[in-house]
Parts: sequence; C-alpha cells; structure tokens
Amino acid sequence: MKPNNKKAYVVTVDMGYGHQRASYPLHDMASPCALIPSEGESHIISANTYGGIPRSDRRKWEGGRSLYETVSRFKNIPLLGTNAFKLMNYLQRIEAFYPRRDLSKPIMQLAQIYKMIQKGWGKDLITKLNSDPLPYVTTFFSTAFMAEVHGYKGEIYCLCTDTDISRAWAPLDPKKSKIKYLAPNKRVRERLMLYGVKAANIFVTGFPLPKENIGTQKTIQILKETLRCRLENLDPRGVYHKKYHHTIAHHLGNKKCLPKYKHPLTITFAVGGAGAQKDLGIAILKSLHDKIDKKEVVLNLVAGSRQDVYRYFQEEVKRLHLEKSHGGCVNIIYDESKYAYFQKFNQVMLTTDLLWTKPSELSFYSALGIPVIMAPTIGSQEDFNREWLHDIGSGVEQEDPKYTHEWLFDWLDSGWLAQAAMEGYLDAPRNGAYHIEDIVLKGKRSEIEEGHLL
Repeated sequence: MKPNNKKAYVVTVDMGYGHQRASYPLHDMASPCALIPSEGESHIISANTYGGIPRSDRRKWEGGRSLYETVSRFKNIPLLGTNAFKLMNYLQRIEAFYPRRDLSKPIMQLAQIYKMIQKGWGKDLITKLNSDPLPYVTTFFSTAFMAEVHGYKGEIYCLCTDTDISRAWAPLDPKKSKIKYLAPNKRVRERLMLYGVKAANIFVTGFPLPKENIGTQKTIQILKETLRCRLENLDPRGVYHKKYHHTIAHHLGNKKCLPKYKHPLTITFAVGGAGAQKDLGIAILKSLHDKIDKKEVVLNLVAGSRQDVYRYFQEEVKRLHLEKSHGGCVNIIYDESKYAYFQKFNQVMLTTDLLWTKPSELSFYSALGIPVIMAPTIGSQEDFNREWLHDIGSGVEQEDPKYTHEWLFDWLDSGWLAQAAMEGYLDAPRNGAYHIEDIVLKGKRSEIEEGHLL
C-alpha cells in the first residue's frame, strides 16, 4: 500500500555542514513533531541539539563533534596534529572498491555506535517521534540505527552525503535491517551492496540540491538561465562556445544571459564546518587584489556559521585595505543560523562562476553547472569525492594560490572551465530533492537517469 503522507520527519545532526546541507533542500517536506520544539524557521530536527534532548545524549554527541573539529583544525601541526588526524582518518577510512568482495563484516566504530544505542542513546528522540509516526528521513547513519534499534514504527530512510561511504553507514546486520537508503550516486548503491544491504532497500536519487537553484523538476529553468550567464564568464574568448555551440544550444537553448543574472567573474571560496583552510581564502584574496580593485572579479568568502572565521575574514579584508577600495567586490557570507546561512549561500550560487573548496558534500553542487576548484582534502571521504569530480570532469586541482591571478586566467582563456561547468551539468545528478519526495511521500521508485554512470 502506498503511503499518502504529505510530510515526513527530516532528522539531521549539527556536525560540520554536510549533514545539514543535505537536509536543507528537504525542508518543504519536513513535519514538526508536537513533542519537539521547532528550531527557527525550519521543522528539520537536529538529533544532537533538539529542545529537550537528555543531557546524557547531548554529551555523547558533543564528544564526537568536538573531537572531529579539533583534529581537523590542527591537522597540519607537526607530529601531534598529523598523527591524531591519521588515526581518526584510519578509523573512518573507505576501503578500495576493487576487487569487488564481501565487506559486510562490521568495523569497530559501528560496534561502538550500536553499543551506545542499545544502552539508550537516541531513545528519547525516537519515542517522541513514535507518538505520531511519519516517514523518517535522516542524513546520518547513527540516527538511522537509533530509529531501527528503538523500534520506530514508520519507514526509515537514510540519506548518504558523500560520493562513497565507509562501512559505518550500513547496519550491524544489513540483511535483517529495514532501513532504506537514498544514495547520491550509483557508486554508493554498489558500495552498500558490498556491505550487505539488500538491493531492494537502495534508491539512487542523487544528492538533494536546493530547489531555488534549479527551478521545477521538469523545466530546471533557473539552472539553465544561470548556467548561460556563467558560460559567458568562463569562456571570455569564446573557445568553448565555438567548438561546442551545438551542445550548448541543445541543452540550454539560444537565449541570451538575463540581465538579473549578469555579473563580473565571481569566485566563491568556502571553508568547511571545522573552520579549516580559512588562510587559503586570504591567499586568494591577496592574489586577486588588483583585479578586485578594478572590479573585474568578485570574491565571496564563505565563513558559514562560524563567527571566528567571519571575524578573521573581516580583519584580513581591513588589513589589506580592501574594505574601502573593493566597491562591493568582496563579500563575506555568514549567519549564526545554519539554516539562514544555507539560504544566503544558495543565493550566492546563482551568480557564482567558480566554487573553490575542499571536495566535501559541495562536490555535488557541480550538478548546477559550477566548476569546482579543489582545495586539499581533509579525510578519506573527501579523497573519494575528489576522484568523483575528476571522473565526471567538473573538478580541477588548485595551483599555488599565490599565483591565482596568473593560472586562473590562463584556464579561462582556454575555455577549460566552461567545459568543466557543462560536464557537471550533464553528468552529475541534480534532482535529488524531487526524487526523495517522490519516494518518501508518494511511494514511487524514483531514481536518477540511467545515463548517469557514477
């Protein structure tokens, strides 16, 4: 029997940005729970910060989050920092995919998670949601396991947030589990099957991207309009247009760039949730100083919801005497609310030509036709995201940031970045939010097109 629910519980965790960024595009389908206070504008439930969470549960969550952020920030400190990061990365590692083999044996991390859950971790949350069981969609593996162990009465869906995943994402006993997986790409489906998850419990939906950057599922009009403008900026000499004008016309039409989306070459640099790599943003700012002064380049520095990074960017812009001379060509994107930050970030993406960031969950934003300049990775999952971006042709490795003013414009003149934009648009799945709504709310088996190979 197909469910007729028009809403679902959308459950995430406040750890970095990846899990909450994945849940944000699902806010339209998120239902409040009468026993849990809504947080701000959204009915999305944060499993580690919701109102009324038991102290014991909060302590368990905070221990894991603070450890991750501390180790990520101090990764480059000799000996202590590098060794601590190596240990954490080893425990979270993703095994090589080939040769295909049975990888269903639980890892130590998974056994520890289940032990805490069996002792009551997460029971308060699931008991409250069970007062009115709706479909349950979560962007974190531990919260999916909590629902199953504590007897959640509705359907349980787990949304994976990277291009490949570790064994920690699959249940302790995958063959007996009722958890259904929403996979962002086909590799994650194949990986889950190696971990022992039944094929019938896996839906390849694509990563949920913000609807305000796409438009409707049928027309994707906003995406097409912004990409037309982006291609003009990424191909100043018309090299790509001359060679592939038929491809552009076939997929985007022959319309001109709309005035509301016209803009100078715009680069958005985004730091991760732990605040690492903020110095890289300032290195880019220094290199592009002259072009910013001439209003030839706009640079968006994304501080996210971290006030320390926001203040750092403010101080550096002031120190470089750019606060008076940049004429609106340097913007710092910040909000203390992550929900509001995601809204601001998505607005900025409408006029972003290049996204410069480590290959996090933002790798999936290449589907919007935005090339990704990849900063160094932090963690095993980002190594796999990096490979995926290379494979689909929409990600390029950064050169020395000190010389951005040289190499970046050589790339633009060659048309290479325009090609990367189109590769992302053509080969990365974009309609994840719509597919997830179809599956969870309408009972359809809605998946990405067969043309998507990765």
